[in-house]
Amino acid sequence: MHLHTGILLLLGATLASQAGAEPNPLSLADGRLVFDVQERLRLEERSNNFDFNNQVNARTDDLFLLQRLRLGLLAKPVSWLKIYAQGQDSRELTSDRDNVPFVAGAEGDDSFDLRQAYLDISNPAECPWGLKLGRQELSCGDERLVGAFDWNNFARTFDALKLRYDDKPNKFWVDLFGARVVNVHDVGPQGNYGVHFNDSDGNDNFAGLYAGTTKLPFQTTEAYFLYRGKSDGNPLYTDDAGNTARAYDIKQEVYTVGLRLKSTPGKLHGFDYEFEGAYQWGRAGGRLTNSFPNAGGVMLDHEAFAIATKLGYTWADLAWKPRLGVAYDLASGDKSQDDNTDESFLNLFPTNHKFYGSMDFFAWKNIHNPSVQLKLTPYQDKTAAWKNLTVQLDYHAFWLFTNEDAWYRANGVATVRTPTAAGRNANRFVGSELDLTVNYSPVKWVKLQAGYSHFFRGDYLQATGADDDADFGFVQTVISF
Repeated sequence: MHLHTGILLLLGATLASQAGAEPNPLSLADGRLVFDVQERLRLEERSNNFDFNNQVNARTDDLFLLQRLRLGLLAKPVSWLKIYAQGQDSRELTSDRDNVPFVAGAEGDDSFDLRQAYLDISNPAECPWGLKLGRQELSCGDERLVGAFDWNNFARTFDALKLRYDDKPNKFWVDLFGARVVNVHDVGPQGNYGVHFNDSDGNDNFAGLYAGTTKLPFQTTEAYFLYRGKSDGNPLYTDDAGNTARAYDIKQEVYTVGLRLKSTPGKLHGFDYEFEGAYQWGRAGGRLTNSFPNAGGVMLDHEAFAIATKLGYTWADLAWKPRLGVAYDLASGDKSQDDNTDESFLNLFPTNHKFYGSMDFFAWKNIHNPSVQLKLTPYQDKTAAWKNLTVQLDYHAFWLFTNEDAWYRANGVATVRTPTAAGRNANRFVGSELDLTVNYSPVKWVKLQAGYSHFFRGDYLQATGADDDADFGFVQTVISF
């Protein structure tokens, strides 16, 4: 275990012994200077997650440890100004994969670097206007299109300017932002990491208008307009064997409009719902028969759409407070490789891990995905030792929207299988996934999570190559102050 992990555990034990004591030992000068620390450790085991082949012991069939440390400092010299900086160190340990991000699913290494650094000029109690400038997280709605992707060991931030108007009396707010995604520093063969900080790419520009209201007491209503202009296919990451991976999609100039509706908790007598629909148009470096995906500069007309729906009911009076939910996610795929139109929905900057199965085999792109969820909170007694325990079981079934397009992984860029003659004639049912996840927080500053997932092969997988089932298990600890 790293030295900083032991120090963090010692700090946690000290704080736990002072539970309820004031002031917070990480808050100084009457709260005008506040430190924060987070250490996350996740042990993962994956089998057949990339090749679906029991006959091959691939580098990706492995047991490895992901470690991430964050250190932050918030200064609040006056009520209307916040200055925040956060560093992050991320490592993939005991893995057979190269320490190169994104290649063969590797998390890779990113030694201590600047994750966030921003000025927040706002005082919502006195003025509806606010400005946030600098390196920061962007999160819109449930993060289906724009999110921090915190499951990933690097997560995601942007160099951005965000202007906010928050009219609390009228229950309306709107964000206007311009941003560039921050790329993990370039990594070359033989671990040639370079010596510079992570930076954003001037060839990948992102902007949006995102508005919402809670004027209807039973739901949040949000609408958005997003623009992304990416003039190249970078960054590309290369491992020692010459394998390459692209982190943030292909060349594009795409506009996205959408609507999101989500019920207000506790307002519908146990029922809850969510709907999100998005439509895209513009130009994209789509695919041609001899180049998949096409990164050679050919721009195609782009037109695509996606829909997500959820409906659930919670039996609040029952002992384990069960919630049963159903969901359906759909995103268009490209129906022809040879025409001048790209119809494959571009997933932008999502946090897909929350939606399309814990194994991260799918994105909001070229899919039909019905699913069922059962969530239990066994201990309702707030004085019980297990009061913060939840258990969730999810079942997903996956079809391709069209088997003329690829099967895309969670980042919406990497492909599991590309179209083949056999695949085009196959049933579009890819397979199904069962996910069991347990969350428990024994004390405020510790969160524990464990999960197991199994993927059951489907007809499309069988028709396009190796077709063994796949497994994924993990145990995670997050210590935060």
